Amino acid sequence: MKGKNNKTIIDKVVKELGESDASGVLRHVSGHDMPMPSIEVLNEIMEILKKVLFPGFYGHSEVSNESMSYYIGANLDKMYRAFSEQIKRGFCFDCQSEAFRCNECEGRAKDVAMQFLTSLPKIKYLLSTDVVAAFNGDPAAKNYGETIFCYPSISALTYHRIAHELVKLEVPVIPRIISEMSHSLTGIDIHPGATIDEYFFIDHGTGVVIGETTIIGKNVRLYQGVTLGAKSFPLDENGKPIKGIPRHPIVEDDVIIYSNSTILGRITIGKGSVIGGNQWIMHDVAENTKVFK
Repeated sequence: MKGKNNKTIIDKVVKELGESDASGVLRHVSGHDMPMPSIEVLNEIMEILKKVLFPGFYGHSEVSNESMSYYIGANLDKMYRAFSEQIKRGFCFDCQSEAFRCNECEGRAKDVAMQFLTSLPKIKYLLSTDVVAAFNGDPAAKNYGETIFCYPSISALTYHRIAHELVKLEVPVIPRIISEMSHSLTGIDIHPGATIDEYFFIDHGTGVVIGETTIIGKNVRLYQGVTLGAKSFPLDENGKPIKGIPRHPIVEDDVIIYSNSTILGRITIGKGSVIGGNQWIMHDVAENTKVFK
């Protein structure tokens, strides 16, 4: 009798769960032609990419000069096949067709995955400059390897530079998933749309927020708790936020922003400026200016 009562309760909850999402936003029913991107597989892809970008630091630690080409090539082949499938799923996820069909998605995904693959040398170069910036920016760092293994800044930028390249290739949803993986791991929240130049370092890192349309120049250093955010943004005639407009700061070359400062709106922090801790800034700052209160 008790088992029967339990089944009745479960059936009732199942029915109510099916009806309680008034707008349908919490439901995704996958058909044969529309599988969801897999966070598990994307995590595996990121681990492969770290092996490729930092050989010897991730994966097998005994990679030799003689085996390097084979090691990288094998991982790239594995990454390409897995990433092509996930990018296709990203296109399907974003598809507005009621039939959920797109015969061109598979070929398009393979092309995009190959374009991404060709961008990896550029990503690796940018990450090498970030490693140098971390080492030069922290007197506690003993060597470059320590910054790769231990610094959340390098982890966050590895994820970001990959996600940003996917944004440039107009891949839906997957860049944001990758950026949130990084956010969970490091406590650093960088939107994949943000543009970040070389030699970038976030010291300590926890609580840093960098918004979607932020532009950061060369040799910039941030400390923990810094926000590069937007002010209240305009709404359309239906009261919804207008998407895609530039609304975050431009931080020019050689700027230092100390901990817990908040910089809001489409303003410019001029080259060579230093922003002290706990500042609230919503206006342009001229080049070579020190802001302390």
